[in-house]
Amino acid sequence: MEKDRLGAFIDAVLAIIMTILVLELPRPETYDIAGLWALRTNFFAYALSFFWLGAMWVNIHQSYHAVEKISQKTVWSAIVMLFFSSFYPYATKLIAASFFNKAMQGLYGVVVLLITFSVLGYYKQLDGKSKEHKDRLMLHKQKWIWIDASICCATASQRGICSRSFTPLSLKNTEVIMTP
Repeated sequence: MEKDRLGAFIDAVLAIIMTILVLELPRPETYDIAGLWALRTNFFAYALSFFWLGAMWVNIHQSYHAVEKISQKTVWSAIVMLFFSSFYPYATKLIAASFFNKAMQGLYGVVVLLITFSVLGYYKQLDGKSKEHKDRLMLHKQKWIWIDASICCATASQRGICSRSFTPLSLKNTEVIMTP
């Protein structure tokens, strides 16, 4: 398979998933500021999910330039990545509807982690021979771990799971300090 064809397929599926996110936003009960304010958790969950998927798309395409060939393993790892990504609108809708519910936060976190692991598996299958390409992939893997740990700990800190003094800078070396 040509790499441009796989790239176009990934683009199309992610665009559909991101469009579904906005279509899942409910209408306000009243068409004024108070009605919009009542949906603030929906807008926050939408924005978080949209920009997370956008960051995933940007990182995938930045690593794609040095790819020399696409194997069947690469295609199947992309399918798995898109499969888990397709759960994102559902998880976003549930977390938006019940933002402080531990089970919904856990489901959202599990979906984020499944997508992350599948993206890392996809990166592993990309075939580029240059050292620059391998270094670029390592950088993207580190970015993904940093982004996901930030999202998971930001959500978990609301429930007292992670340290309340969490800052994204504390994840520079991908270490998360958990409190007992």
